[in-house]
Amino acid sequence: MIRVISFGGERLGVWHGRSRRKPTGGINHALRARMKRKYEMGKEFVPPINDPGAEKEVRKVVEGRSNIVKVRIRKVIYANVADPKTGKISKVKVLSVENNPANRHFSRIGVVTKGAIIKTELGLAKVTSRPNQDGVVNAVLIE
Repeated sequence: MIRVISFGGERLGVWHGRSRRKPTGGINHALRARMKRKYEMGKEFVPPINDPGAEKEVRKVVEGRSNIVKVRIRKVIYANVADPKTGKISKVKVLSVENNPANRHFSRIGVVTKGAIIKTELGLAKVTSRPNQDGVVNAVLIE
């Protein structure tokens, strides 16, 4: 369960810990005296946006737990599209986001996530990578 902690309109952080309340609404006494742990801390979701008018792609390097390096992409211009018929992979420009089953508003904003249908120069393609984790958009041609 993801909880955003706020105080007076100010966003303090994202906490991925267990709730101190039971599903019935009562207090779980085992968790009552326990404090929040640093490893339960999360980060807010900053979506990778399709911006064909941008000059270059924007990436951010984030360090996760156990010194795992995640490269997050912020502005998407290109995608590595694989053609299943020929087996050829080519780097093409992303024109728009046609559909995103993760959230119905993401297609209007232009957010690229795994499973999104993007319109490229070769045709429609489905995103197979996780752009916020990998820093690159890989897709498979569906048309």
